[in-house]
Amino acid sequence: MAIRAKQNRYNPVADTETILEKIKSRRFAIGIIGMGYVGLPLALSALKSGFRVVGFDIDEKRVALLNRGESGIKHIPSTAIAAALGEGRFQATADLLRLSEPDALLIAVPTPLSKQREPDLTYVENSTRAIARTLRAGQLVVLESTTWPGTTAEVMKPILEASGFKAGQDFFLAFSPEREDPGNASFHTATIPKVVGADDEASLELACALYDALIVKTVPVSTAATAEAVKLTENIFRSVNIALVNELKVIFDRMGINVWEVIDAAKTKPFGFMPFYPGPGLGGHCIPIDPFYLTWKAREYEVATRFIELAGQINTDMPHYVVGRLAEALDQRAGRGLSVAKILVLGLSYKKNIDDTRESPSLKLIELIERRGARTDYHDPYAPEIPMTREHAALAGRKSVSLAPEVISSYDAVVISTDHDVIDWAMIAKHARLVIDTRNVCARNGLHGETIVRA
Repeated sequence: MAIRAKQNRYNPVADTETILEKIKSRRFAIGIIGMGYVGLPLALSALKSGFRVVGFDIDEKRVALLNRGESGIKHIPSTAIAAALGEGRFQATADLLRLSEPDALLIAVPTPLSKQREPDLTYVENSTRAIARTLRAGQLVVLESTTWPGTTAEVMKPILEASGFKAGQDFFLAFSPEREDPGNASFHTATIPKVVGADDEASLELACALYDALIVKTVPVSTAATAEAVKLTENIFRSVNIALVNELKVIFDRMGINVWEVIDAAKTKPFGFMPFYPGPGLGGHCIPIDPFYLTWKAREYEVATRFIELAGQINTDMPHYVVGRLAEALDQRAGRGLSVAKILVLGLSYKKNIDDTRESPSLKLIELIERRGARTDYHDPYAPEIPMTREHAALAGRKSVSLAPEVISSYDAVVISTDHDVIDWAMIAKHARLVIDTRNVCARNGLHGETIVRA
């Protein structure tokens, strides 16, 4: 990228007091790059706080949907979007040349893993290059996407400074990790404290001031890398503890002990224990992916991350365990091999009551079951069709089957992968020939019987 002519540089140091006043008076425009499960709730919080928002997304169909006032995401209401459109305070666009318009640019794009389980920063790098092409003096740039410690300083900063501007002097750069939990009725974007880190005082001050206007509380930390490490720590904590209870599930099952009963009893202790629950594997945009961002970065420092990698291995193996239990139960209780069976997988999204199928263990379950020769269908009221994914491309386009007693009874087994509240579990238990319950939803609903098997 060509360096801007010296006379176009912002000189002298940006006036932070003027920017702070613009934030306070809501004359500060916010641009959010990535209008998905993270960016859209953030946009709604900014709109509710009185800011003008431009939503950027390279998916033109998604842009058109938003400009019609529709969120396209089950747990995110469309009403606030439609209202903001009517007031002229929100607009979605795929035109990245408009990145110079907002005063702040918040990046909320995917950070997936490559096939070699290494960080793929393509979306972050492309977004940063697009910003650099139109970067103007005084803009605040904040990365929210989860990544390895050092990304903001080592990847983003050089790209942005190639414009001729300097971070902390001509523009401001910070990291503030998203903390979204789709479908959580108790917490949403504005009520979850926000960690903010930057490598210079001005950037930290302005980023905190902006998020103070959007979020219930900001938690400033000393550097961007520290904030990046906070997010990874949160998700690794969950990954390791879920792996622990998944391993306990396998052990206790061999002993004839109900792991869910054990956890429910253990959590009555008022200190020293926090309940985590087993399942068919990990899903979502964070926990299956983020720990590997740290294991990759740790290799640069010649540090082994055995504990984190072991947890990842245990969680990755859980779909195989479920299929093993399915095959065993069919053999013992139905006298029918898995290779000639017809299986219904209940739930495609990675957690209950949402439509997010990213990294869902259900996709892996379907593939593993069919690899054994079985015929497989799925039902999910929130995911009518399997989307295209890099890891499970062969499943794309399959459609959810309807649920009815005669449909359920036509399958040799029903595998419960996602425990949506809207599903009639009593009907499932009554009409299914065999139920493989990976979520303990039957017992939670008081449903027991010889045909119900925990897995």
